Amino acid sequence: MSKPIVAVVGRPNVGKSTLFNKLIGRRLSIVEDTPGVTRDRIYGDCEWRSRPFLLIDTGGIEPDSDDIILSKMRSQAQIAIDSADVIIMVTDLRAGVVATDQEVAAMLQKSGRPIVLCVNKCDNIGSLPAEFYEFYNLGIGEPYPVSAVHGHGTGDLLDAVFQYFPPETEAENDDEFIKVAVIGKPNAGKSSLINRVAGEERVIVSDIAGTTRDAIDTVIENDKGRFLFIDTAGIRRKSRIKDNIERYSILRAEASVERADVCVIMIDATEGFTEQDSKVAGIAHEAGKGCIIAVNKWDAVEKDGGTMNAFRKKLENDFSFMAYAPIIFISAKTGQRIDRLFELITYVANQNATRISTGMLNDVLADATSRVQPPSDKGKRLKIYYITQPSTKPPTFVCFVNNADLFHFSYQRYLENKIRETFGLEGTPVRFIVRERGDGKKK
Repeated sequence: MSKPIVAVVGRPNVGKSTLFNKLIGRRLSIVEDTPGVTRDRIYGDCEWRSRPFLLIDTGGIEPDSDDIILSKMRSQAQIAIDSADVIIMVTDLRAGVVATDQEVAAMLQKSGRPIVLCVNKCDNIGSLPAEFYEFYNLGIGEPYPVSAVHGHGTGDLLDAVFQYFPPETEAENDDEFIKVAVIGKPNAGKSSLINRVAGEERVIVSDIAGTTRDAIDTVIENDKGRFLFIDTAGIRRKSRIKDNIERYSILRAEASVERADVCVIMIDATEGFTEQDSKVAGIAHEAGKGCIIAVNKWDAVEKDGGTMNAFRKKLENDFSFMAYAPIIFISAKTGQRIDRLFELITYVANQNATRISTGMLNDVLADATSRVQPPSDKGKRLKIYYITQPSTKPPTFVCFVNNADLFHFSYQRYLENKIRETFGLEGTPVRFIVRERGDGKKK
């Protein structure tokens, strides 16, 4: 059975994300003095009394708002409420009980889930102010005074949450998941893809670029395997980053790439390749992740018999620095080739984790050097004594040579191509480390 799920909900700007970050012990949710910063459900691992559980941060609930984004946030919070074992309702001591708090409390009571009432911003140590006791009027039980900024009262709050946990059973092994980061420029269809594979509106989707601000995890299990999809904020040019919130989002997207095994690089078929697509792909390439180029919105492109081949050839030229990455044409809207995408993800993850024995590598090296002689300079020729693979993700090869300066990039690329011809390694970058034998020098 999976871990207990605890949802943190409340109206905007009461400190839900600050409390979430304090409880999980790291800054995962974006915190800013701007209502509506958290828009989607953010998941984080937490532990109390040696019991691990999953904490969900949600966007602020405005029950009666007609705003498109706020109404989407409300539906996202409702999904979190429906999936939770326990709900923490966060309120603000300084603001007191407001009408929206009463509406949120009524909404939570209809869910039938256990509710623990958190009165945040009780930052002063000592006796509680008279205003604290008005929170009993919400009718959802005893309020717990907490300072999310300083951490005061979080132990008592978690004790109250803990009593509602279901009986403990054997936990799932998260290492069995293939971690997939869906990356791309804003409005390329990343969130639509997550929702398509999840079969629910897992993240907010709208035609407003920049709707997703956080990196969001979604667990998918199907006949292709077990996957953890990470939807990331769209990565813009740095010159277009106008505020702190978006800057944090981009840092979060880059951190999501680091967590991933495979990166699905989303390209908008209706716009074609842009310089920003190259920069986004470069982040995944430099991080050594398995890569797939997914051309989304293919259903919206007018086609004839040669459209796909022409588009593919152009992309192969545009992405010449990562010629190893397979290209797939999909539609997150209609589900076109989504099954094939899962197969590619599994294949590329395996390629990224490939380990080749030293004996087999040196057989390839001997054949390669006999076909094309290593370069020389001023009468001195490069000698490659042997090659070995110390690590995977990405496959990394160490070449021991007589003179690192003679190991030109062109010959390194030649060896890489020979290794790929023999062992595949499709969808993954490879790394070469050049060492001069005997003196520990490295290139």
